[in-house]
Amino acid sequence: MAEVIDGKSVAADVVARVRTLVADLTAKGGSKPGLAVVIVGEDPASQVYVASKSRTAKECGFHSVQHTLPAETREADLLKLIADLNADPAIHGILVQLPLPKHVDAGKVIQAIAPEKDVDGFHFVNVGKLGTGELETAFVPCTPAGSMLLIERARGKDLSGLSAVVLGRSNIVGKPMANLLLAANCTVTIAHSRTKDLPALARTADILVAAVGRPEMVRGDWIKPGATVIDVGINRIPAPEKGEGKSRLVGDVAYAEAEKIAGAITPVPGGVGPMTIAMLMANTVVSAFLAAGLQRPGF
Repeated sequence: MAEVIDGKSVAADVVARVRTLVADLTAKGGSKPGLAVVIVGEDPASQVYVASKSRTAKECGFHSVQHTLPAETREADLLKLIADLNADPAIHGILVQLPLPKHVDAGKVIQAIAPEKDVDGFHFVNVGKLGTGELETAFVPCTPAGSMLLIERARGKDLSGLSAVVLGRSNIVGKPMANLLLAANCTVTIAHSRTKDLPALARTADILVAAVGRPEMVRGDWIKPGATVIDVGINRIPAPEKGEGKSRLVGDVAYAEAEKIAGAITPVPGGVGPMTIAMLMANTVVSAFLAAGLQRPGF
């Protein structure tokens, strides 16, 4: 049976490190890290995510600010808020919760965030740095960054020569994940909906990252024996065995099948999910260190 990669435990380690760094930063005369979260509208899932992010920021000792705007907020007003946060020296990280209402151009809003405060890693400056291997100065999107820590926990930091297959080509997970693995000297293939013979390709992977958003698409016979499997998917499916109208969370990987073959695997929930918020905290404290003219801390 595969080793279960405990994302909750690794995330707790990251948050503990962040708290230590906050104390170190303030002892050196730096200001408390400031994280501003902006949410527009009342999407229930977004409300849950934002509440969790704000709660963790306060636990880390951050200056935590939340701007909750009505769904009808004009794009110009949202851009004005971003400009104000860019200019605020007490704010080191700005996060705009997606999705935004349809009348707002999300791309324009994301690109309005100052790159040095873009703790989500979505600004073109940070995307470009990651794509060209400038990891020392880039902010990396939180889910791929957290996934890399989980991979290193399972396989060690030296991934040179390993074959990695990333299922999914999104700008938020698939592409940055591939760039991180490439920077770690893996041989990387990005697969997607048009890839021919996906199961055969997946079986070549020493490291398999599934980020496609299709429940339990990756079956056990897709897994190379001993592979490290990182399941980024979070899908809610019906669970009639729990009662009428009940549901449960599953990943993109058929866990019960895959764990019999993989060397290490992340569960859903409790795998990649907790790492996303932890890495948001990590990016924010890094931004605060850089704003204070101090050396970038590592994780």
